[in-house]
Amino acid sequence: MKPLKWIAGVMSLATASFAVAQGPTPNEATRFVQAGRLLADPATGRVEQNKTLVIRDGRVAEIRDGFVGEGQGTVIDLRDAFVLPGLIDSHVHLTGEQNPNSRLDEVTRSSAEQAMIGAGFAHKTLMAGFTTVADLGAENNAIFALREAVQRGDVPGPRIIAAGSAVSVHGGHGDANGFRDDILHLLSPTSVCSGADDCMRAVRLQVRAGADIIKITATGGVLSNTAAGLAQQFSDAELAAIVQAAHRMGRQVTAHAHGVDGINAFLKAGGDSVEHGTYLDAESIRLFKRPGTYLVPTLLAGDFVARVAASPGNFLTPAQTAKALEAGPKMLDMARRAHEGGVHIAFGTDTGVSAHGDNAQEFALLVKAGLTPLEAIQAATISAAAHLKIADQAGKITVGMPADMVAVSGDPLSDVRTLEKMRFVMKGGTVYRAD
Repeated sequence: MKPLKWIAGVMSLATASFAVAQGPTPNEATRFVQAGRLLADPATGRVEQNKTLVIRDGRVAEIRDGFVGEGQGTVIDLRDAFVLPGLIDSHVHLTGEQNPNSRLDEVTRSSAEQAMIGAGFAHKTLMAGFTTVADLGAENNAIFALREAVQRGDVPGPRIIAAGSAVSVHGGHGDANGFRDDILHLLSPTSVCSGADDCMRAVRLQVRAGADIIKITATGGVLSNTAAGLAQQFSDAELAAIVQAAHRMGRQVTAHAHGVDGINAFLKAGGDSVEHGTYLDAESIRLFKRPGTYLVPTLLAGDFVARVAASPGNFLTPAQTAKALEAGPKMLDMARRAHEGGVHIAFGTDTGVSAHGDNAQEFALLVKAGLTPLEAIQAATISAAAHLKIADQAGKITVGMPADMVAVSGDPLSDVRTLEKMRFVMKGGTVYRAD
């Protein structure tokens, strides 16, 4: 009974929050957000004082000097707050979360149950200030249904760019591992492939199923329950076939990649972005300089698995523990070297490994890796928007753009941890949080 009660509670919370967060009634069609400090375009780093954002039909209609709007519509008073664009997390997994029962969850939760659980996690993510996310690995039916429900307004959550099931090699990271043989065949997704032609098939099936972006597992992974290492798993021919097939169908390709051989092979094949990048080298940094190519460091995931693996309450399997202790501690230095080398960095957490709602903890880790607070914010706004090719929808606050904005007390350009305590969240002109 406990899981069912928990799901009911999550949905009750989400429904209650959504009821509060309905769009404006006709006599409130215009909203005036009075911002004491405003970072409208993180590209400039310029903070403007005493501005009013005029919101109509879910978009920014005007940005006026001073505090205006009294008697003209709904006034939202953020005169003592710091306002910035809605945040973007380029790597999440909304339909689950690592826990001691994760392996059991794989074989007991239906796609419908995963979607319902995902609705609760989507709400948590939105309340944490993330108005757009890329979900990079979930059961197709569950994540695509959740994406559509959020888009229709049935469920409160961030805008979702969804990959669905990752394209993976048989027996590698992304395939089912660690169960008896007959169960493995039931759990293995249609996106698992071997050989260039078969991998093109897998990409095309994901596009047909509804994938916005193609996610592949170019190397082994920490949380796959197999002692198959963290090195390259696709052949060079398979990587080239995947990238070509995706690009021909208008999809970019991002690769889970830890080992340097897999990172470099994927980038040489024309891949668009790399998730994790743990063992990148000088050659990787050179390859990342290709225009439009991004690294998503996911430092929070590395920090989380390393801490769990070293803790008395470690719930990871022996295969997972060995890889977590090997890779996790190396990720901070990787991000530091990448930043020093001029690699374009987009914010992403791999949340679902760590707890949903804690996404903003990535900012402090990026700063620890050498980014300035502004650079960390840029990674979660303009850089993430460019990486995901949604710069016309997210990443800044400007006339004509969707009204996605958040506010905090204090100054995140001085202390980036202030972003961990969100005070106000608006997505598409609808207020979801106002503390």
